[in-house]
Amino acid sequence: MRKIITILAFAGALVSPVATAPVLADRPSGYPRSYESLIADARAEGTVRIYANADKAEMVPVVSAFRRAYPGIQVLYADLGSAELYRRYTAETRARTYSADIVWSSAMDQQIKLINDGYAQQYASPEKPALPEAAVWKNMGFGVTAEPIGIVYNKKLVPAALVPQSHQQLEQLLRRRRAAFTGKVATFDPARSAVGYLYLSQDFQITRDTRSLIEAMAATRPVLAMHTEDMLQGVASGKLAIAYNVIGSYALERARRDPNIGVVFPRDYTIVTSRIAFISREARHPAAARLFLDFLLSRAGQSQLARHSLWPVRTDIAAHRLPAGQARAVRVGPQLLVNLDRLTRARFLRDWNGILASGRTTR
Repeated sequence: MRKIITILAFAGALVSPVATAPVLADRPSGYPRSYESLIADARAEGTVRIYANADKAEMVPVVSAFRRAYPGIQVLYADLGSAELYRRYTAETRARTYSADIVWSSAMDQQIKLINDGYAQQYASPEKPALPEAAVWKNMGFGVTAEPIGIVYNKKLVPAALVPQSHQQLEQLLRRRRAAFTGKVATFDPARSAVGYLYLSQDFQITRDTRSLIEAMAATRPVLAMHTEDMLQGVASGKLAIAYNVIGSYALERARRDPNIGVVFPRDYTIVTSRIAFISREARHPAAARLFLDFLLSRAGQSQLARHSLWPVRTDIAAHRLPAGQARAVRVGPQLLVNLDRLTRARFLRDWNGILASGRTTR
């Protein structure tokens, strides 16, 4: 019941009363004339329901801009954790109960699994030609953002001269000052967080040196978190000194408001992930879902995302960019399924737990 209230309460904050007189939205420039029929069908449906893990505060301006472009279409937005989103959407779909029209998550591997398992429908978005080739899979999965994963630190607890600028420097800092950082380091728990598992598995794929870094982190008896907000709050309050593999968009937005927070994108490599969106195969409002997805991918929608630190996937939008040699973009595609293999995941987490256990015995 709590989750239903959450959806409706947030929807109420985003949805204004439907106009009593019809308001005709303009077909976007460059779109085919047939798109006018899609707009009409979306207006007749009147609603689009979205399950996502993009913070609702970041999405209010985006949804408001969509509703200005297409009056009369209500947006019901559920802000859910990635693991909860996956469980809820699959359970509702299997039970054939009312669920999301659009599923949009930063847990890239889980999104690809859902698409591969037949939960998505194909859609040739008019915005596809403007997207990087690596951002679209099978005309089903669309990478909407290009978000770096970074290191967050408390400026009072980590002097400027000690701020690590690479993974190697982070490892060296934790080894040299283990006692000072014991209980003061945090990262995602890959066993409980889908995005945490994704980021850590990408680290191991990029370099074998990740194991040595995790061993150094384990020796500090790290705090294992499920959500970015928990880590950011811990760093801001001083309970934590460093948080590793934090979603950069949220960290930058928090750093704008809090002078105690610093953000680093490692110079040796920075993982860049994308929030993948797809239209549900069983969408009750398919036209409205296509309309909203196109808006997210459009210049207007991507510009709105960029204003709130959700780095856009389109390269024709003025936004922060990492140097090409630093960014390690995670491609939207079937290779993400490898780490979701049950045996592969079990071995990975067994190894992770072994590293943590050895760290606890370090003196």
